[in-house]
Amino acid sequence: MRFAVSFLVKCLFSRLLLVFLLLTLPIGAATSQAAEEKKPAPHPPMNFILVRSLLCQENCPEWISAEGRITSDTPARLRKILKKIGGRKLPVVFRSEGGDVDAAYAMGRMIRKAGLETAVGGTRLKDCPVGDTRCQAAVAKDGSAVGYTYSSGAYCFSACPLAFVGGTSRVSSQWALIGVHQITTVYNKVRVSYRIEYKIVNGKKKEISREEVGRKVAGQSSSTKLGKKATAALTAYLKEMGVSEDVVGLMMSATPDNINIVPAAEALRIGLITDMLSYNEWPGMPLCAPDAAAEAVCHSHPAAEAPVAAEAPVSKTPVSEAPVQEAAAETSEKLPKTRPMDFLLMSNGNCQEECTQWISADGDITPDTPARLKAMLTTLGERKLPIVLQSNGGDTDAAFVMGRMIRAAGQETSIGRTQLPNCPKLDPRCKASIAKSGPTEGEVFAGRAYCLSSCALVLMSGTPRMVGYSAIGIVRPTTAEYTRFLAYFDEMGVSAETYETMMPATSTERGSIILPSEALKLGIINGIIPYDEEPGLHVCGPEAKESLRCPRKAEAEIVPVAASVN
Repeated sequence: MRFAVSFLVKCLFSRLLLVFLLLTLPIGAATSQAAEEKKPAPHPPMNFILVRSLLCQENCPEWISAEGRITSDTPARLRKILKKIGGRKLPVVFRSEGGDVDAAYAMGRMIRKAGLETAVGGTRLKDCPVGDTRCQAAVAKDGSAVGYTYSSGAYCFSACPLAFVGGTSRVSSQWALIGVHQITTVYNKVRVSYRIEYKIVNGKKKEISREEVGRKVAGQSSSTKLGKKATAALTAYLKEMGVSEDVVGLMMSATPDNINIVPAAEALRIGLITDMLSYNEWPGMPLCAPDAAAEAVCHSHPAAEAPVAAEAPVSKTPVSEAPVQEAAAETSEKLPKTRPMDFLLMSNGNCQEECTQWISADGDITPDTPARLKAMLTTLGERKLPIVLQSNGGDTDAAFVMGRMIRAAGQETSIGRTQLPNCPKLDPRCKASIAKSGPTEGEVFAGRAYCLSSCALVLMSGTPRMVGYSAIGIVRPTTAEYTRFLAYFDEMGVSAETYETMMPATSTERGSIILPSEALKLGIINGIIPYDEEPGLHVCGPEAKESLRCPRKAEAEIVPVAASVN
């Protein structure tokens, strides 16, 4: 590096030489940060609020709400609140656009050392307006508040994921966003003035003292190229946190002015997250202990033990060479049980003339579920009404039977949660609101709906089969199940090879959550419901008038993939 040198004073005093030296050089460690750091910060610096859930009466969960931009003094603020909570293991819920990378490293290490969990989510405090969800008026003098968290629209961008991965357990949902991009390193140029004293020894100058007498900012420069030191720091940190180095590739593939949103399946694979929140779990919930009771307020409840259905004889025909789990693998029969699936004939309660109808299929799939479905289809006769599913899954053999029955009847399938009027949120299909005869009025929504495990086998039988903003969960079949799965996939037009590549090495009771775009590639679905429509509303009921919204045709319109997948 070349330095500009200027001798301002040069005087000889009894063989002593005094010199003022001006140096222009980068000073201090280079600051690594998100690209937005060089723009006016649109968000305030990150602050921390200790929040207690208002959605319960006793033993209410608490979490640390961390929202705002990460700055150089954010670690000090985090250290202060960690000191305040003592040894309590409270989750840290992040909503941040990013900021200072070195500060994010420090935060991640502090969180890991404290043994805390992390989640992506926003916090809304009690009685705060929509435009100011963490209003100061709702925060007590001691820095605590009451509120609740949400996933939809929450985000953790840029440097935020580096702090987020410090969590011992780190979760997100399909409605929250995790994004990364290139690190921008900013070099600050400073002009420094020194007073240097030399001594002449044998005709040569020898420095005997150096004193700084002034410094002045001389500009900045920046670079998105990771030097050896920055690369080593990043890779060492990711290794320390148990995250794949593949994150570096994802970061470098997006320029500082853009963001690379990491799909949930990819985030799980590379270790950015360790689990996905399900439809009824929210950011800030602690991870369930292995022996957690069914009523405990926590996420990832341990699976309830249940007898495993008898397996069909194993075919001696060789199956795919792809690795599959042996009989010890956990299967869908170990899913937590809610109630057996039932079927309701529904009618849209918010219409006047063009009232759409659908079949709401909600609950666990059991051996007698196909008989219930057959009774409903018999009642319908030749009418082609959509079947809107919401289920944790259940009996695999029953799912095969249901799927073949739906395909033979030419019914549409989709995922949605049905809400009946005057029913509480915890019991959206309350018996008091079910019509004694004829269709029951209600509404259907894609948001927070789910079709997991063997439910996906039923979903893929629809003609057509369409999904909106809902969760699809798939699992890896055991060796004993594999031949039957392949045969069923072939019937339904699903790619078995693609399905295998998306499966985790180890099967889980809830399976792997996939995006609608991935489900399209697999063939599990063949259309995506537009964001402004809901499931079950694509085929009009028999009393609907001929109109643009309710054309007289049995099949639903399938949205072109290119126009609906982001």
